[in-house]
Amino acid sequence: MKRIVTILLVLLSGVVTGYAQQREKTVDYQAVIKEAFELYKDDKSGKNADYIPFLAAVNPDMYGIVLATKDGKIYEIGETKYEFGIESIEKVFTLCMAMELFGDSVILEKIGADQTGQAFNSIPAIEMAGRKPANPMVNAGAMATTSLITGYYGKATMWEKIDAYFDKLAGRDLKVLDELYQSEAATNVHNQAIALLLKSYGYMYDDPLVACDVYTKQCSYGVNTRDLAVMAAVLANGGVNPLTKERLVKEKYVPKVLAIMGTTGLYETTGTWMFNVGLPSKSGVGGGIISVVPGKYAIAVFAPPLDKAGNSVKAQKAIGYIAEKLQANVYLGK
Repeated sequence: MKRIVTILLVLLSGVVTGYAQQREKTVDYQAVIKEAFELYKDDKSGKNADYIPFLAAVNPDMYGIVLATKDGKIYEIGETKYEFGIESIEKVFTLCMAMELFGDSVILEKIGADQTGQAFNSIPAIEMAGRKPANPMVNAGAMATTSLITGYYGKATMWEKIDAYFDKLAGRDLKVLDELYQSEAATNVHNQAIALLLKSYGYMYDDPLVACDVYTKQCSYGVNTRDLAVMAAVLANGGVNPLTKERLVKEKYVPKVLAIMGTTGLYETTGTWMFNVGLPSKSGVGGGIISVVPGKYAIAVFAPPLDKAGNSVKAQKAIGYIAEKLQANVYLGK
């Protein structure tokens, strides 16, 4: 009798496992992102970033969603081809590049990994963090991270190396939006002041104004929603581009990058975001947000109007809906 029960349990276990696997395979991602798109397409909350003239002029009604799986399947809806400024989302991938060059312990020592609780361009936050950059996802930490890279390569080849890495992440040649770059370069005095302050405290690793300019140029990359989803899917796929199959980030560094995204990716509102949605994410004032579901897929949403912290209002709502619908919250353990 015991043997019969054991056999039945094994058979039942196989049926349940097979059902679960089949259920995973038949998730209709396109239907889910369509639902999210339709739910929020008429939402008029927030406003474009107005301190950068180029961003202020972007059509606030544009809205696109892309989900990219770890095996390279792409699901998209809405405005997914328009090229907008990557802005602070670049910080994630500059961090990846720096980790590849220097390792994670150097990042922790020379930049930091703690939330500031302040705005992304806060100068008091530097003082409060012990005169350190705090983390790579705020402007101070991003410029310090960039200075590691520019100092390593030198003026002759630094942009060529950075550009080549970002192209590999997107799986295509990305171009800097010159109008955006010129617009930002003409208005980035505050960032220059941050860079010089960090230099005085010993936390810039190359010429601070060079690092500030390169950081500004990185923020001016033109990407579409599909590009961002593919770039984020590199992290969902353990550091390998799901389209080109090229390893771009060592697997051991991916959890470190995701941890920083999970603590400060949406600036001072990250805690609320993780409480409600539970996905490591990164926003940019160009209107994009990326979210990563480790080992499964990445989501990118573009919608220019922002909340007061600089995060796309519509993108947050759409990703929140998708995450709940797909039970994607990383703390669920599924």
